[in-house]
Amino acid sequence: MTTPERIGLVAFWKNYDRKLNLRAAQLADELGYDSFWLPEAWGYEIFSLLTEMAVHTKRIKLGTGIVNVFSRTPGLLAMHAATLDEISEGRLILGVGTSGKRVIEGFHGRPFDKPLTQVRDVIRVTRALLAGEKLSDAGAKLNDYRPFELAMTPTRRHIPIYVAALKQQAIQSIGELADGWIPTFWPYVEFKRGLEWIEAGAAKAGRDPKEITVAPFTTVIPTGGKMAEDQARQIISFYIGGMGDYYKELLSDFGYQEECDRIDALYRDKATRAEAAAAVTPAMIDALAVTGDPAQCVAELRRRREYGISLPILNLPNNMPWELVELFIRAMAPNA
Repeated sequence: MTTPERIGLVAFWKNYDRKLNLRAAQLADELGYDSFWLPEAWGYEIFSLLTEMAVHTKRIKLGTGIVNVFSRTPGLLAMHAATLDEISEGRLILGVGTSGKRVIEGFHGRPFDKPLTQVRDVIRVTRALLAGEKLSDAGAKLNDYRPFELAMTPTRRHIPIYVAALKQQAIQSIGELADGWIPTFWPYVEFKRGLEWIEAGAAKAGRDPKEITVAPFTTVIPTGGKMAEDQARQIISFYIGGMGDYYKELLSDFGYQEECDRIDALYRDKATRAEAAAAVTPAMIDALAVTGDPAQCVAELRRRREYGISLPILNLPNNMPWELVELFIRAMAPNA
């Protein structure tokens, strides 16, 4: 019997349908998916959602994909993690990231200061408290903690922590401190660069970089033909033009600056937003999405593992009826 390939699923935060995604998690659990992830922006609060999923599933891992490191204190995030890990009987993956200045200051009312240090503090505090150590010994840099310990016994002393990161220092930090890297809209042929940064961080800490899971959020559109390409163009143009400067800067650095400048300029004007999608080139679609019929998409996902991907996390179809979501989950299931 062959070992099933590890594949995860992630829901989208907009137009989130709580009951539909609960059904999706249950079906994914039955079909052997590795993990089900939920994002958090300014809609649903995800620890409650994942708790609901935990009590209605049996095996599948449950991931925060991702929760920001500013709106909750490091100690509270550690408490959330320990509690949900107990309820799920050891199935939590804690996915964290910085989010961005607009969200942290504009929605949560918290200063967006020293984001990388904040991520590192969350990891250190969570690690220390889960291991039964004193908070004052965690090595955190931003607060002078007192010698608190968790007043409960965690199910696991080590919960996997994955970090969503795009920049060199943050990715090196993953190699040093974390268990996994969650890149988004990172061209798959360029994963070597990120892996080199992880290796540098791991060497600093005396760790084996092979212990770090590379788990990219992956856009898969298994409808085939022009429909799939058009959907990919819309998604890519949204990330470049509608998600701040993060992905525009990332992709410009990978050689797509001219395309990104044009897409961004067109996307900012609602009257030309359709033209922004049309400006996404075939090369960008190939680099950032997986399209084709279901069999072609499955084969392409397997091929891309050669670039260092160990856990592709597939974006579920957004704002679609259950029948189409179910078709997607069944078509992309491990060893489908």
